[in-house]
Amino acid sequence: MSIGSSCSYIRDMIQSVITIFGGLGLFLLGMHLMTRGLRQLAGNRLRQYIQNSTRTPATGALSGALATALLQSSSATTVATVGFVSAGLMTFPQALGVIFGANIGTTITGWMVALLGFKLKIGLLAQPLIFFGVLLQLFGRGRWQPFGLAIAGFGLLFVGIDTLTQGFSILEGRITPDDFPGNTFLGRLQLVLIGVVITLITQSSSAGVATALAALTVGAISFPQAAALVIGMDVGTTATAALATVGGSVASRRTGFAHVVYNLMTGLIAFCLLVPLGWLYAAAGPHLDPQIALVGFHTVFNLIGVLAVVGVTKHFARLIIWLIPSKGADPAERLDDRLLKDPQAALDAARAAVQDQAKLLFTAVSDVLRAKPEGIPLVSPDAFEQTNTSLRSYLDRIKTGPDDPTANADHIHLLHALDHMDRLTDRLRQSDRIETIQTTVQLTRFGHQLSGLAGRFVEADGSPALPSEFDALRQAFREERRLTRENTLNQAANDQVGLEEAIARVDSIRWLHRTTYHLWRISVHLVDGRNSEAPKTEARLEMEMELDQT
Repeated sequence: MSIGSSCSYIRDMIQSVITIFGGLGLFLLGMHLMTRGLRQLAGNRLRQYIQNSTRTPATGALSGALATALLQSSSATTVATVGFVSAGLMTFPQALGVIFGANIGTTITGWMVALLGFKLKIGLLAQPLIFFGVLLQLFGRGRWQPFGLAIAGFGLLFVGIDTLTQGFSILEGRITPDDFPGNTFLGRLQLVLIGVVITLITQSSSAGVATALAALTVGAISFPQAAALVIGMDVGTTATAALATVGGSVASRRTGFAHVVYNLMTGLIAFCLLVPLGWLYAAAGPHLDPQIALVGFHTVFNLIGVLAVVGVTKHFARLIIWLIPSKGADPAERLDDRLLKDPQAALDAARAAVQDQAKLLFTAVSDVLRAKPEGIPLVSPDAFEQTNTSLRSYLDRIKTGPDDPTANADHIHLLHALDHMDRLTDRLRQSDRIETIQTTVQLTRFGHQLSGLAGRFVEADGSPALPSEFDALRQAFREERRLTRENTLNQAANDQVGLEEAIARVDSIRWLHRTTYHLWRISVHLVDGRNSEAPKTEARLEMEMELDQT
């Protein structure tokens, strides 16, 4: 090879690599914009569909496939599902069905790319689509804006496909299937590993499949080689799933590990199919379209994987739960930073965690008021305070606003509930007042009333009727507080009771009143949730309580 031809070869290689990476970048940006627009258009309706369509693993797989196909993002489906599990709105076996189905949903992108990008070649039409979408995004109102974003992303995706194909076209005739590992066991395994690396770099199996389709179109790789690459790309998503769950909640780690095991199993099944697939492709000859055959293979082996495991999902779930057990009863276990990208999923998990913490606090109040004076159980306010801090930090990182008033109202309710839980935690530190309640007959009776109501809240899991009962008891204690203060101070003035004892009794009835108030407000915010106007109500009640203290 002469020096001139060597320089030309190197120049073409550099140009090709730059063009291929540019095409990949445009494809990934298009996928991101399209997914973002579709998620905004879908709103909470798709979340509700997933939640309501997972009665069995099979229906969960179907809903997962449809949701992923519509959103063009398996990660969005997975995050929403992890949020449901963290919030207790979906069981882990049900969630597994959705995760399995999401793998099928991701193959829709390959069909879209093969049919529209390589067969119909809509790349030229895509450019005006981008312009139209940008205009809608800039000047549209309401739902037209996310629609414009999705249209622009859709167009950009196919511009990326055209650019990818151009990059590989430069190498046409220079790089051939002979430059890649051959159709042997070791060669196929090497190609699978190359596919894994491509997915790790692009963080998108869809981008990897598009790259394989572009290389297949210009003859840079053969069909069996492309099939092995696609298997690796599918398996490569497990590394992304595993890394995303490091340090996450138990639900997230279980989901990520299940995803890894499932994809490895599916990849093994697909790898075993490579030899008979090669025979079938060779027998079909020129009558078989390689692009359609490749995306068809991608869909088929994912479908086989789902059919192989969906019947034993419950056993599979038990295995994952055994391998990744729950650490304990800390409500903060439900929280997962991965969910923060989906505010509603994060709120679902946060609400469940706040409810769990509230139950522990209500139980603690019930226990200390029912205990005998000499056997007051040890409550650990420090542990409560630590969990409260974790909850507050997580809620602070959830971003809601006027664009989603329902989520914003729910967010505010949780913040209010947590504020009262902080104050209630401080009340549990006042052991001297609790002991006075247990040693004074009249106060003991009041304490048992509050203890019973707090216990009922835990048993009834936040019955809608309980806030009004807490409010009635609060008002009764407020009147009792006024009478106790007058009577006890009169007794102290007449030397019927010591001054220190009188002050202790007054402080203790105040403790009952204030504790009941905080229990009431927590129950209101957790039960009424998204339907009440918390800020105005809180401002009025805080003013009322300040007057009560005077």
